Amino acid sequence: MSRIDGRVPDGATEITTGQANRVWYIGGREPYVLKHYSDPARAANEAAALRLLTHHHAPSPRLLHADVEGQPAWTAQSAVQAQPVPAEQFLDDLAGPLAAVHAIGGTHFGRLAGATRHPTWRDYLHDRLNLYTATTPDLATAAAALRRDLDRVNLDIEPRLLHHDLQPGHLVRTTDGLQLLLDWELAAFGDPISDRARLAVRLCLLSPQAVLAPGAAPAAHQRLDLYWRLHLLADAALATDPAVRAHALSLTARPPRRAQ
Repeated sequence: MSRIDGRVPDGATEITTGQANRVWYIGGREPYVLKHYSDPARAANEAAALRLLTHHHAPSPRLLHADVEGQPAWTAQSAVQAQPVPAEQFLDDLAGPLAAVHAIGGTHFGRLAGATRHPTWRDYLHDRLNLYTATTPDLATAAAALRRDLDRVNLDIEPRLLHHDLQPGHLVRTTDGLQLLLDWELAAFGDPISDRARLAVRLCLLSPQAVLAPGAAPAAHQRLDLYWRLHLLADAALATDPAVRAHALSLTARPPRRAQ
């Protein structure tokens, strides 16, 4: 694999699906996926996440090489022959891979690399709210309500690895039946329920409760609703897709349910 240098070789097939990055499939005896990033911090974070996941034998591609300081920053990941899990099976099939990911602990809260590390989950969430209001000052009122509720809820948790961008298409099944999670740019250490809340936003649910396992404690439902509102605010502030942003804004404008 020493030949991998971040350049796109002849015969590469572009498979880009997002707006920010370019991704290619490179065939041959040892096929791999090459990813060029517009944001070096995301490259650093995905590389760090894949190293950690590989160490724990978690359901993800392997990191083969990376240069997170290059122009552009890039990673090379093991190629997987896989198809997205159908939408009607997504929530059921996600349970096993997600449990394996959430079993991986960390020593801080927030992104793995390329960003500030936080001593508490609450500090990280307040920092995210600062970003959203700095980007979109019109959301300051909604952010203030979230800040008050954040300070009412018990967030004394241990940091766990989060995928933090769960959506249909990111869970795939290989030809031999293995299930893997792709796209780790936004991985963070935090509360596993936040992963569920982000998924509810990506599924455009009007309430997040359907993504939580039956029998969850009332405190889990409370945190889920809080994180769901926070992820909606993130989309309202930062989403580049007008439809995604409009959906988030419509729900952000609703009066929040009070945290107890």
